[in-house]
Amino acid sequence: MVKRIDKGIELLADSPGAGPAAEKGAMVTFNARCFLRRGDEVTSDYQSIAAYGSRINTRNVQGIELIDHVVTLGKRHCIAGIERSLYGMQPGGYREILVSSHLAYREVGVPNLIPADALLRIQLWVQKVQNAT
Repeated sequence: MVKRIDKGIELLADSPGAGPAAEKGAMVTFNARCFLRRGDEVTSDYQSIAAYGSRINTRNVQGIELIDHVVTLGKRHCIAGIERSLYGMQPGGYREILVSSHLAYREVGVPNLIPADALLRIQLWVQKVQNAT
Protein backbone atom coordinates (compact mmCIF):
# COMPACT_ATOMS: atom_id res chain seq x y z
CA MET A 1 0.00 0.00 0.00
CA VAL A 2 1.28 3.45 -0.97
CA LYS A 3 1.52 5.93 1.88
CA ARG A 4 0.50 9.48 1.04
CA ILE A 5 1.89 12.50 2.84
CA ASP A 6 -0.63 14.76 1.15
CA LYS A 7 -2.73 14.77 -2.00
CA GLY A 8 -0.19 14.56 -4.81
CA ILE A 9 2.72 13.33 -2.63
CA GLU A 10 3.56 9.63 -2.24
CA LEU A 11 6.07 8.51 0.36
CA LEU A 12 8.51 5.94 -1.06
CA ALA A 13 10.99 5.78 1.82
CA ASP A 14 11.19 7.34 5.27
CA SER A 15 13.91 7.25 7.89
CA PRO A 16 13.40 9.29 11.04
CA GLY A 17 16.04 11.53 12.50
CA ALA A 18 16.41 12.78 16.05
CA GLY A 19 15.49 16.05 17.64
CA PRO A 20 12.77 18.59 16.99
CA ALA A 21 10.25 17.83 14.24
CA ALA A 22 9.79 20.59 11.66
CA GLU A 23 6.58 22.57 12.06
CA LYS A 24 5.08 25.70 10.52
CA GLY A 25 7.47 28.62 10.90
CA ALA A 26 10.53 26.37 11.34
CA MET A 27 13.74 27.22 9.50
CA VAL A 28 14.85 23.94 7.90
CA THR A 29 18.23 23.24 6.31
CA PHE A 30 18.05 20.34 3.88
CA ASN A 31 19.67 18.73 0.86
CA ALA A 32 17.75 17.33 -2.08
CA ARG A 33 18.21 15.28 -5.23
CA CYS A 34 15.54 15.45 -7.89
CA PHE A 35 14.81 12.92 -10.64
CA LEU A 36 12.39 12.82 -13.55
CA ARG A 37 10.01 9.88 -13.79
CA ARG A 38 12.24 8.00 -16.24
CA GLY A 39 15.15 8.30 -13.80
CA ASP A 40 17.15 11.21 -15.25
CA GLU A 41 18.56 13.41 -12.50
CA VAL A 42 17.77 17.11 -12.55
CA THR A 43 21.21 18.61 -12.03
CA SER A 44 20.60 22.28 -11.25
CA ASP A 45 22.66 22.00 -8.05
CA TYR A 46 25.79 21.27 -10.06
CA GLN A 47 25.21 24.40 -12.14
CA SER A 48 24.61 26.49 -9.00
CA ILE A 49 27.74 25.16 -7.30
CA ALA A 50 29.82 26.04 -10.37
CA ALA A 51 28.27 29.53 -10.59
CA TYR A 52 28.49 30.50 -6.91
CA GLY A 53 31.42 28.41 -5.69
CA SER A 54 32.50 29.15 -2.12
CA ARG A 55 29.63 31.63 -1.50
CA ILE A 56 27.19 28.79 -0.81
CA ASN A 57 27.24 25.94 1.70
CA THR A 58 27.44 22.46 0.22
CA ARG A 59 27.38 18.94 1.61
CA ASN A 60 28.42 15.61 0.17
CA VAL A 61 25.48 13.17 0.10
CA GLN A 62 25.90 9.71 -1.45
CA GLY A 63 29.06 10.92 -3.22
CA ILE A 64 27.25 13.92 -4.74
CA GLU A 65 27.94 17.51 -3.71
CA LEU A 66 24.63 19.23 -2.93
CA ILE A 67 23.62 22.73 -1.89
CA ASP A 68 22.31 23.33 1.62
CA HIS A 69 18.83 24.77 1.05
CA VAL A 70 17.31 26.82 3.87
CA VAL A 71 13.55 27.41 3.94
CA THR A 72 11.05 28.71 6.44
CA LEU A 73 8.03 26.40 6.42
CA GLY A 74 4.84 28.21 5.54
CA LYS A 75 6.60 30.95 3.52
CA ARG A 76 6.58 29.14 0.14
CA HIS A 77 10.35 29.25 -0.26
CA CYS A 78 10.35 26.06 -2.34
CA ILE A 79 7.92 23.97 -4.37
CA ALA A 80 4.83 22.86 -2.44
CA GLY A 81 5.70 19.14 -2.73
CA ILE A 82 9.01 19.63 -0.94
CA GLU A 83 7.65 22.03 1.67
CA ARG A 84 4.75 19.74 2.61
CA SER A 85 7.12 16.77 2.85
CA LEU A 86 9.48 18.58 5.22
CA TYR A 87 6.77 18.96 7.89
CA GLY A 88 7.42 16.48 10.69
CA MET A 89 10.97 15.64 9.57
CA GLN A 90 13.81 15.74 12.11
CA PRO A 91 17.54 16.46 11.77
CA GLY A 92 19.24 13.41 10.23
CA GLY A 93 15.94 12.28 8.69
CA TYR A 94 15.51 11.11 5.10
CA ARG A 95 12.49 10.87 2.81
CA GLU A 96 12.04 9.84 -0.77
CA ILE A 97 8.85 11.11 -2.35
CA LEU A 98 6.95 11.23 -5.64
CA VAL A 99 5.52 14.68 -6.30
CA SER A 100 2.83 15.25 -8.91
CA SER A 101 3.23 18.22 -11.23
CA HIS A 102 0.53 20.33 -9.55
CA LEU A 103 2.77 20.52 -6.44
CA ALA A 104 5.91 21.21 -8.47
CA TYR A 105 6.30 23.10 -11.74
CA ARG A 106 2.87 22.41 -13.29
CA GLU A 107 2.44 22.93 -17.04
CA VAL A 108 5.32 25.42 -17.16
CA GLY A 109 8.26 23.21 -16.14
CA VAL A 110 11.78 24.63 -15.91
CA PRO A 111 13.41 25.32 -19.29
CA ASN A 112 16.21 22.86 -20.11
CA LEU A 113 15.76 21.03 -16.77
CA ILE A 114 12.20 19.88 -16.04
CA PRO A 115 9.55 19.29 -18.72
CA ALA A 116 5.98 20.52 -18.36
CA ASP A 117 3.65 18.35 -16.21
CA ALA A 118 6.59 16.32 -14.88
CA LEU A 119 6.18 13.85 -12.02
CA LEU A 120 9.28 14.21 -9.81
CA ARG A 121 11.02 11.73 -7.52
CA ILE A 122 12.81 13.69 -4.80
CA GLN A 123 15.21 12.59 -2.08
CA LEU A 124 15.35 14.83 1.01
CA TRP A 125 17.92 14.85 3.82
CA VAL A 126 17.23 17.21 6.72
CA GLN A 127 20.33 18.67 8.37
CA LYS A 128 18.88 21.16 10.83
CA VAL A 129 15.47 22.21 12.20
CA GLN A 130 15.09 25.46 14.08
CA ASN A 131 11.47 25.85 15.18
CA ALA A 132 10.05 29.28 15.86
CA THR A 133 9.71 30.04 19.55
